[in-house]
Amino acid sequence: MKRVFPILAVLTAALLSYALYEALIAAPTEQTMGDVQRIFYYHVPSAWTAFTLFLINFVASILYLVRRNPAADIVALVSAEVGVVFCAVVLVTGPIWARPVWGIWWAPGDIRLTSTLVLWLIYVSYLVLRRFSSSGQTPTLAAALAVLGALCVPFVYFSIWFFRTQHPQPVMGGGGSIDPRMLHVLLINWLAFMCFAFLVCWSRYRLESLQREVDQAHALESLLDPHGSMR
Repeated sequence: MKRVFPILAVLTAALLSYALYEALIAAPTEQTMGDVQRIFYYHVPSAWTAFTLFLINFVASILYLVRRNPAADIVALVSAEVGVVFCAVVLVTGPIWARPVWGIWWAPGDIRLTSTLVLWLIYVSYLVLRRFSSSGQTPTLAAALAVLGALCVPFVYFSIWFFRTQHPQPVMGGGGSIDPRMLHVLLINWLAFMCFAFLVCWSRYRLESLQREVDQAHALESLLDPHGSMR
């Protein structure tokens, strides 16, 4: 597996570079918004990647609650960490795109914006709980919080279907349309982001597993005196 990771890293870097070229140069310029629309190729794939990672977090949390599987708990943790980063990218690129198009950085009444912020805060709270709580029930409490956070994901995604917001109607599956060349670039960037997210999650999983092994070893040593007898 150690040999596979560098190969995947190189391939992912090449895919990210190709996706960057497609987004900034090859993709057609949108007639109304102009070049500022190209942030679309980062804003939307980041959201989709975050949603995918939060779904993985949800499944892993359910598995942990049912089976108390430590590996599932680690998967839940690392997917939440990386998902929060991609969700943060969504919250940053959104206002950057909104300012020249809508004339404002943030629309407080926009249900999509507000619900995305709430979703991000839920998972930040999840990570804070995991980081600063030392209780033995922390993984269980965090898994329950993750289930709550997962319920917000479909609400964020479908909010523009049922509420009038600043966001346009969905370009796929909601009566909207998108140029096939733009869709091609959008999917390439999503694939690149997913590959990158996978590599980061893989690295974090290995680090977290090693950290827990070290913590268990230290805990065992603390129970033994220098002569190997129990204190």
